[in-house]
Amino acid sequence: MGFAKMTQVAHYAPSRIVTNDDLSQILDTSDEWIRSRTGIGQRHISEHEDTSDLATKVAESLLSKSGLSPLELDFIIIATITPDHNMPSAAAKVQGNLGAQNAFAFDVTAACSGFVFALATAEKFMASGAYQKGIVIGAEVMSKVLDWSDRSTAVLFGDGAGGVLLEQSDRQHFLVESLNTDGSQWQNLQSGRKNLSSPFQEIVKKEPSFLTMDGRAVFDFTIRTVSKSIRQMLDHYPEEVDYLLLHQANIRILDKMAKKISVDRDKFLANMDRYGNTSGASIPILLSENVEKGLIRLDGTQTILLSAFGGGLTWGNLIVKI
Repeated sequence: MGFAKMTQVAHYAPSRIVTNDDLSQILDTSDEWIRSRTGIGQRHISEHEDTSDLATKVAESLLSKSGLSPLELDFIIIATITPDHNMPSAAAKVQGNLGAQNAFAFDVTAACSGFVFALATAEKFMASGAYQKGIVIGAEVMSKVLDWSDRSTAVLFGDGAGGVLLEQSDRQHFLVESLNTDGSQWQNLQSGRKNLSSPFQEIVKKEPSFLTMDGRAVFDFTIRTVSKSIRQMLDHYPEEVDYLLLHQANIRILDKMAKKISVDRDKFLANMDRYGNTSGASIPILLSENVEKGLIRLDGTQTILLSAFGGGLTWGNLIVKI
């Protein structure tokens, strides 16, 4: 039996920044329209780097900060819905890029909830006592799955990656967990449709593979269902939570969520104004930035709540002593 602790954090984003004003040159939109509805002012967009490239940068940073050799890693898990290929996994490519020959590697597909699902999975590996060190990364190049003529989705998303290094600890840090899925609502947020294709079937209409979203349905689901799950978790946790790191989808969600669950709005950290919605990468980027700022410390003295929600529909919460 063992315990997992997040000992290092890192993030990386492509250098190209696309502002709302830039988007107004190709879409019927404006900075005021986007910012007032979402809180987003800009996003990073990859020009040459794919998902595994972004994730490799994060992994290299984690190893550099820790002083570990890639050969000391036991596993690499990447949460992504925008892998370079259907196979191999992005995690396998990162493992190869690092030369982490002793690590097994795989991807987790749970959309915007992916990092929380992957982190919860990794914690179970560590709890078994069989593994000592591992990396969990959320990485997305959302720009390659967007219809850039659709202002309802194109203005929302950005590219980036963030991750954590997990190492064995002598005390428990992952305190409360709740992972959930409602597949009956899958059609409200989807991407990457794989159409049937073989010489033995009738010719059928091909469905588009771009990301599509029923924004109102997803918004309502988040405020109704995710807020309830967070409130239930907080009600059963006896100590005060220092910060809440929610998936960075829309500033209005954070505003409404704070009121819904009766938690001080100042405890909800945010950075979607500079990154947009980076799906599975949003929470680890937010975590890493706030560790850099010194707001969050990796000394075991703070408690944070991570909450993610998105396609599936999926949602997951973790309370972690960090």
